[in-house]
Amino acid sequence: MPRAPTFLSPFDAPALVARRGLSSLLTPDGELLDLTAEETRERLTQLPPPLLVHGPAALRALDLTPLSQPVPWFDLLDLFLFVRPATTVAPTPRGLALALGIDPPETIGADLLPVLCETLLDELRHKAATPEGARLRELMVPLTRAGWAWSGEVTDVLGTPHDTTGAHPYEAIRIWKRLPRWEETAPRSAPGSQPVSPNAARQRLREILGENAEIRPGQADFASVATAAFEPRESIGSPNVVLAEAGTGTGKTLGYIAPASLWAEQSDGAVWISTYTRHLQRQIEQELRRLYPGEKILREKVVVRKGRENYLCLLNMEDLLNVASSRGPDGYAALLPMALLARWAEASRDGDLMGGDLPGWFGELFGHGTLFGIADRRGECIHAACPHYQTCFVEHGIRRARQADLVVANHALVLSQAAWASLAPPGLPDEDTTPTRYVFDEGHHIPDAADSAFATALSGLEAAELRRWLLGAEGSRSRARGLQRRLDDLVERLPMIDTPLQAALQAARSLPAPGWSTRLRPESLADESILPPSEDAPALLIPADPAPENPSEAFLRALDQQLRARQTKDPRDGYISAECDLHPVNDDVAAASETLSRALTRLRDPIRLLADRLAAQVEDDAAMDAPTRQRIEAMIRTLHRRAISRLSGWIGMLDALQTPPEPDVTPTFVDFIRTERLPRPRASQGDHDIGLYRHWLDPTIPFVSTIQTPAHGLLLTSATLRDQTGHGDAQNEASWHAAELRLGATHFLKPPIRASVMSPFDYATQTRAYVITDVSGEIPSLAHAFRALFETASGGALGLFTAIRRLREVHRRIHEPLETQGFPLYAQHVDAMDNATLVDVFRTEIHSCLLGTDAMRDGVDVPGEALRMVVFEKTPWPRPDILHRERRRLLSEGRPGDYDDRITRMRLRQAFGRLIRQGNDRGVFVMLDRRMPSRLLSAFPDGVDVRRMSLADALEDIARFLRPQEQENEPPLLQG
Repeated sequence: MPRAPTFLSPFDAPALVARRGLSSLLTPDGELLDLTAEETRERLTQLPPPLLVHGPAALRALDLTPLSQPVPWFDLLDLFLFVRPATTVAPTPRGLALALGIDPPETIGADLLPVLCETLLDELRHKAATPEGARLRELMVPLTRAGWAWSGEVTDVLGTPHDTTGAHPYEAIRIWKRLPRWEETAPRSAPGSQPVSPNAARQRLREILGENAEIRPGQADFASVATAAFEPRESIGSPNVVLAEAGTGTGKTLGYIAPASLWAEQSDGAVWISTYTRHLQRQIEQELRRLYPGEKILREKVVVRKGRENYLCLLNMEDLLNVASSRGPDGYAALLPMALLARWAEASRDGDLMGGDLPGWFGELFGHGTLFGIADRRGECIHAACPHYQTCFVEHGIRRARQADLVVANHALVLSQAAWASLAPPGLPDEDTTPTRYVFDEGHHIPDAADSAFATALSGLEAAELRRWLLGAEGSRSRARGLQRRLDDLVERLPMIDTPLQAALQAARSLPAPGWSTRLRPESLADESILPPSEDAPALLIPADPAPENPSEAFLRALDQQLRARQTKDPRDGYISAECDLHPVNDDVAAASETLSRALTRLRDPIRLLADRLAAQVEDDAAMDAPTRQRIEAMIRTLHRRAISRLSGWIGMLDALQTPPEPDVTPTFVDFIRTERLPRPRASQGDHDIGLYRHWLDPTIPFVSTIQTPAHGLLLTSATLRDQTGHGDAQNEASWHAAELRLGATHFLKPPIRASVMSPFDYATQTRAYVITDVSGEIPSLAHAFRALFETASGGALGLFTAIRRLREVHRRIHEPLETQGFPLYAQHVDAMDNATLVDVFRTEIHSCLLGTDAMRDGVDVPGEALRMVVFEKTPWPRPDILHRERRRLLSEGRPGDYDDRITRMRLRQAFGRLIRQGNDRGVFVMLDRRMPSRLLSAFPDGVDVRRMSLADALEDIARFLRPQEQENEPPLLQG
């Protein structure tokens, strides 16, 4: 596409809705055309740059080469972000229309785009005379300099800045000068222990739903049961634990919000609500708006918390702006995303870049590298030494959480904070007040979250990142600050910390040096290219000449040699295994581990001494000013979290490597070697990571040990806590026993309270399930089946895969014929969108289809007609890796087959639960694996009609079921 002339107006441009089938093009003369991709490409060469929605997606649909910013076309998403910052919207014409209050037509044509454009510009005109309009005019200075396509039209609407004399041209981007500053408040007292009565919880639930709302008995019962988690604790280390299974449609979120909010008000304490993903955090926050409808009270009562790496770092943003400024005209392109991010940040509730109120498609339009560059980074915050400390989004969130009633977090953050609280040095306050009441929504994911939170990984990437944190960028163009730079001014004030600091920095050179991954296999260097250093790839692959005795690299090479010697090939799919057992240990690995253990000890000890001397200074200097004290305490916490605890874990793992496991003793940990491709853009083709990994055999043991002392009450809830395989008291008891074992509830001192609330949906009437008997596992057969099923459903279908490679290949074969018929196909790992954005698009475009893997199976809420079919490519058996093998063998109580079946049934139940989200939904579940055994069918709710039949017969049956008026006699129910 040609570059846009500066005088072009979007109303003089063609409008384009690009599709892989027929695209819609509105010419400048007003002619509305439906064109093939080839015809569209030809027309665009003869026309000015078009008005469109989501330029990268449009180019992909037309097989055109992507362009870097600033782009020549008028992307309505750009304009929407400028007019309505901090507002999420599905990045499609229909999504924009719904967000703007426009009723979109059934068939979207390019003639809708000028309407959307005029609506946005009208909204901008109303802002022109307001104080917001003045700020927008100032922001147009860097946007115009950056070559933003909308600059001319927006300036015509807003006007030019009244007086820019003496003002820096980038002043509008320097939001840290205008953001509100937080102020310290008095510490919150310890919460009370007032219980919440079941009747009060039911009354609160009625208040949330409204006086005229019909209370669902199951939801009210759930609220009553949940109150047990808010009873006073009877003894230390013995919290009240409630396991509450709530069937889909129960309304469990409001069910636990009712007693949680009551307890928080009565006891003046915070309840932490934890869920598994950022997407689910957003859903819970939306539900809380029903309890706190005003934005002010919502902000006062509710805080969403995530890890630091999710938030905008103002210091990193300032660094990027300074770099762009110093480059003159060469840096103008960087101003475009930064100016729009500045516009967003001033309107953002909490500065959350990942899954918050920054639209998930921002990175697709302006580059994910910008988001990476301005995000807070693990362990690099300098806290009170930062000039933007009192406007920092993260610090705002931490202080708001101390006073909030409800904190919506995720399992990873909650578990890491609980672990830190149990290991923190005495007398060192944490950033967050340790809560006493927890709600774990999607509680069936607790074992997975604990497995990640408490695992130890001594890999090349992890060790190199620690070296980078300690030593900085080591000559690359990265802005990474080393420990020396972060402590420079403190060293001047506290000279006693200089000696351990220098010893630590010297010992850090035993960690993998820049270029380590290219030296793992020296024989492959001649065949592999090396990426140059960049802002996004900090010094990882820079060729260097470290000392040959680098103990970390020697250990990594020994691990790699053992792995390659023991790798096997899977006869089913031809994949070579990426892992092997650690024991028996090769001689080279054993020898290298001893040397590395000593080197890491030499690194850990001076860092410990450094932390101790800093702590002693805080304790001894009563006159120390508050900012310095806060900064030193934050540095001590960071040293422990980022270095000391990690190094201690590595040293313990290396020392244990010398002792083979005893054959008759159940191990506490599972140790193994694994390799994986380095994440791009850090890796060149063929570069890989290698590491020694340690996982708890039962990860719920550390979960319980860290949570049970501070916690007074816990509610673990999900629609799928149990694996129900039959009926009767014995089966019911067995299912609860298995659930308690899996969730770790048996490790608590006080036995948990059990509760189960059935789903209100009539699954026998609203759903059908099919096992297709004549589809092979080959890609052509799968692609044919997916296409036929999606066409029969007229879209609204979710396809789930167990392998990314198979997903991509099926997508490649079916996307064009489906989209030609008006059923757009989106896919995880294919479309450059995050999962939340993909789900937003899928929910908005009711005739679209979506392909995904595990992340799309759990916790996705798509009510109504937008989801009417779920198709599984293959029975979702657990991945047969070393970790699963050992857990299957040692935790299955002698029934390893049952262990596999239980995991698989839980996955099927989660997938089936996506289908029916409202009382009037109808949907079908299709399994394309003819080998799925009948014993797994108990995963489906009672009464679901499960049928084994050919694809052709199933297609006819599905068509009749999804169109009730056309129903005919149906085949008999599957027996067995």
